[in-house]
Amino acid sequence: MSLKLEEMCSGLGFPEGPVAMDDGSLLFVDIKNQTLERLGTDGKLSVVAEIPGGPNGVAIGPDGAAYVCNNGGVYSFVPYGPEQITVPAPIRPHYTGGSVHRVDLATGEVTLLFDAYEGKRLIAPDDIVFDTSGGFWFTDTGIQDEESTRYGGLYYASIDGSTLVKAATIPMPNGVGLSPDGKTVYVSDTVYGRLWAMEITGPGELKPGPMPGMPGNVVQTLPGYQWLDSLKVEEGGRVCVGTIFNGGITVFSLDGTTEHVEIPDLFTTNMCFGGSDMRDLWITASSTGKIYKVRWPRPGLKLAYTA
Repeated sequence: MSLKLEEMCSGLGFPEGPVAMDDGSLLFVDIKNQTLERLGTDGKLSVVAEIPGGPNGVAIGPDGAAYVCNNGGVYSFVPYGPEQITVPAPIRPHYTGGSVHRVDLATGEVTLLFDAYEGKRLIAPDDIVFDTSGGFWFTDTGIQDEESTRYGGLYYASIDGSTLVKAATIPMPNGVGLSPDGKTVYVSDTVYGRLWAMEITGPGELKPGPMPGMPGNVVQTLPGYQWLDSLKVEEGGRVCVGTIFNGGITVFSLDGTTEHVEIPDLFTTNMCFGGSDMRDLWITASSTGKIYKVRWPRPGLKLAYTA
């Protein structure tokens, strides 16, 4: 697949979590600069809110507010290579633990929603998606160091703070999305280059995996050294996943076949669908600090809530 990329903005720190807004603007976070920002239809950038730590995934809730996963500063950002691109590194001088925040888009007010589960601090919340009942699934990626790994998990929560359920343990869960019928939740497992499909049996409840240690079924595991980042689902059911090191978007069909779409960024982290026909695709090219827009050949799945 060949795409004609349109560069929408540049000079960003490390953009992620794009959300196409109803007015044609784009909401996104800058993890490095610790901000929630908006790219207007006039091409101008504005800061909606400052979110200390590491704002990462973003989704609009049923109340029209933005809900933001915060990795707590689990990465530092360093220049790399002759082109001095910006890459995340496991250096954590200011890491305090992860959280999930609500941001009022009209006032910029930031409210803490969750920062712990069963008395233990969340590690590094990453990506988020709402279902049609108003609850949301989010991933906590965990932490990997040279000598140890703290596994992450998939959680389900409510915006009033009354519900927080850990639905699955996954080595390094990153992107999360729902199937068109809302019966399956997809999670990308970063360092394994693997896409999981888990059957939803109730709010925050999943059908057990086919074997111990498996949270669900494997759609496919990529060959070689490719990491998977955040994801979005197409209207027809394919799952599009930002791909690291083999920079681009990997499109997973549910029969296990994949197609790689090259993007000129080593850390192509995320994307979102928008436009009247849901074929406008916004792409965060994080290591070069750019956001691209392209016409995708198929429509994306409309999210449960927009603003």
